[in-house]
Amino acid sequence: MNFVIPGRENLELRLREEADANVFFSLIDKNRTYLRQWLPWVDATKTVGDTLKYIQSCISNFEKQESVDFGIWYDNQWVGSIGFHYWDKINRKDTIGYWLAEDFQGKGIVTDSVKALIKYGFEKMNLNRIEILCAVENTKSVAIPERLGFTNEGVCRQNEWLYDHFIDAVAYSILVSEWERNK
Repeated sequence: MNFVIPGRENLELRLREEADANVFFSLIDKNRTYLRQWLPWVDATKTVGDTLKYIQSCISNFEKQESVDFGIWYDNQWVGSIGFHYWDKINRKDTIGYWLAEDFQGKGIVTDSVKALIKYGFEKMNLNRIEILCAVENTKSVAIPERLGFTNEGVCRQNEWLYDHFIDAVAYSILVSEWERNK
């Protein structure tokens, strides 16, 4: 399934495909130590087979319209991931999650990817509200919703189990009315 959301020049969000399992696993494996600081699934991703199973679940969830996960492709390289993870159709809201390989930080890639996904969410998914939750101490991740005009709704205490401890998350949101006013 060839589904792409274009971003700025040299940037696009591509729906995951089974054929991407090797390159996706290699990116995770290369960035394992970096990603493990914030993402609880890294240790469970041990083989290309684990990655393939995840991609298959992403494809299935997309077909069922439950969630949508994309690879972030920059200069024709897979450099990270982004997606809507909890599509609540009744309340017309969803939550964005993202990560980026360490070598590609500081280039505006995630900011532009989130912008593209927001546009898709409000225009194609008919969302009213988009949320982002970030670990309080993950300053690079927290900077994205702040930069894009999301509202800080406060801290969710001990929101996620990260290997051997709970971490707090800061919750952000943007409404379609705010996005339309500022786009």
